[in-house]
Amino acid sequence: MPLDEVLTMGRIGVDLYPEQVGVPLPQVRTFAKFLGGSAANVAVAAARYGRRTAIITRTGNDPFGVYLHEALREFGVDDRYVTPVPGLPTPITFCEIFPPDHFPLWFYRYPKAPDLEIYESELDLAAIRGAGVFWITGTGLSAEPSRSATLAALRARGRAGFTVFDLDYRPMFWESREEARRWYAEALPLATVVVGNLDEVETAVGVPDPREAALALHEAGAELAVIKQGPAGVYASRREAPDKQEQVTVAPFPVETINGLGAGDAFGGALCHGLLAGWTLEAVMRFAGVAGAIVASRLSCSDAMPTEDEVRAMAGGHGGRTEGGGA
Repeated sequence: MPLDEVLTMGRIGVDLYPEQVGVPLPQVRTFAKFLGGSAANVAVAAARYGRRTAIITRTGNDPFGVYLHEALREFGVDDRYVTPVPGLPTPITFCEIFPPDHFPLWFYRYPKAPDLEIYESELDLAAIRGAGVFWITGTGLSAEPSRSATLAALRARGRAGFTVFDLDYRPMFWESREEARRWYAEALPLATVVVGNLDEVETAVGVPDPREAALALHEAGAELAVIKQGPAGVYASRREAPDKQEQVTVAPFPVETINGLGAGDAFGGALCHGLLAGWTLEAVMRFAGVAGAIVASRLSCSDAMPTEDEVRAMAGGHGGRTEGGGA
């Protein structure tokens, strides 16, 4: 079997999104069901560009777990590393949709999410070492045994290829921000690419300014730091040597936002695609920004992930360019 181009590890679940936009959850009448979870969404997004993609995660041994296996396969994501956990239900996430920028989330991951029951002994370390992109999330560090498994996977990876740490800081999964920072510090030296928003990078390195945070991430070991700044766009910094640093800032792509929850994962899958394709840093950031904007303009997350043709058509229709090697 060919090596995976993109292998993610971490959170998966079922998203139940209201079909009534702008309605408080108690008054919502109907919901639509989608595959969800950051690691799963990034895998789906990368698969939409034709990348060989797989995910390491766990579900409940229940009908929702069966649904997630079926959904992954339909999206072209290999589910051979997805196993059931007896006695734990597959997680469900509800949201409210108040465009353009208010999307409260309720995670039902009790008594414990199966994706936190990943054990080091179950990992296929050869597959982890061999993937073009290996993508882990901060949520995987929030509890044992997933924490030890995630760190073991990173150590086995040995900073090969593109080893991505998606900071993915969710306060409800941690006892405190300080506890998250402690374990982030263990993972940062093992990653070559770090991705996060302003709050997440401040959690990781204690610095709110994007340029200072990027420098701190470089000092921690990141060759590429990608910092999402909301309305200020995306700032990316690549350090090729201690005295040589490439910096790019890309403005947000204009769309009418319906549901912003999947935009970051769409950005992540597009980032994987662009890095593997060898595009310039600016081209990667522009392409990923458009991909994220497309998903923000749609209701769902996984089902909304665009193809490369859709991204290029959207960018071209607004006078932008996203071709590899260019801006």
